[in-house]
Amino acid sequence: MSNDRATAFLALHHGGGFVLPNAWDPGSARILAQLGFPAIATTSAGIAWSLGVPDGGALDLDTMLEKVAAIVAAVDVPVTADLEAGYGDDAQDVARTVLRATEIGAVGGNLEDTADGVLFGIDEAAERIAAARGVAPRGTFVLNARTDAYFFGGTTDPFGETVARAQRYVEAGADCVFVPGVNDEETIRRLAAEIPAPLNIVAGLAAHVIPAPELFALGVKRVSLGGSLARAALTALERAGRELLDTGTLGFMDGALPYAEVQRRFADGG
Repeated sequence: MSNDRATAFLALHHGGGFVLPNAWDPGSARILAQLGFPAIATTSAGIAWSLGVPDGGALDLDTMLEKVAAIVAAVDVPVTADLEAGYGDDAQDVARTVLRATEIGAVGGNLEDTADGVLFGIDEAAERIAAARGVAPRGTFVLNARTDAYFFGGTTDPFGETVARAQRYVEAGADCVFVPGVNDEETIRRLAAEIPAPLNIVAGLAAHVIPAPELFALGVKRVSLGGSLARAALTALERAGRELLDTGTLGFMDGALPYAEVQRRFADGG
């Protein structure tokens, strides 16, 4: 079953483009799957926030995988996991993390090439990707190599650095390349043309929001949301709480799903 889901998930990367929403718990995953999304990603940020801690490595691997496993179990569509930088200091640690992700049913995962906001050397980063590929053969796990040359900077030529890293990561076994921090159309178009693998861009991270159809037209194959859906949900909660505190009114309930309808969403077969 996992291999079938991995095959279906990989095939999505070679079509006209798809939106990959990020869930943070089984409930959000079920809602997204019921809406008809063909695959779901997890968000390390959203999972961290749901546990009351900040994003950025505050959660240990065991806790993160426990939450990912619950999301995988809640839906019948492929789930890819946000594995941050691989939860380890070296390539073998990364391999163990990816292996554990496959064991809980994830059919893909992101791996970042930074630690504490600093890029790994390109050789080390490629070695980490290769180690992940070694324990999760192509066709069984969709490996999404994230490069943060734009997101964290630290280089005078982020475009050249991104392309060079993408090429090495694809050679090391990556199926897809994820480039956060880019939000201008021309750069995205050039990246899609130069990177020898499907390009993943995150939507909603920057002030300049580019709709998914426009990203597809630029050559992007995979549009993810990161923590954007979780942020939207938390924003709605904060606004509701603020209204209650300030005025005691319940205007935030306008348009809310009725209790019975929410119950139906989470009933077996809902």
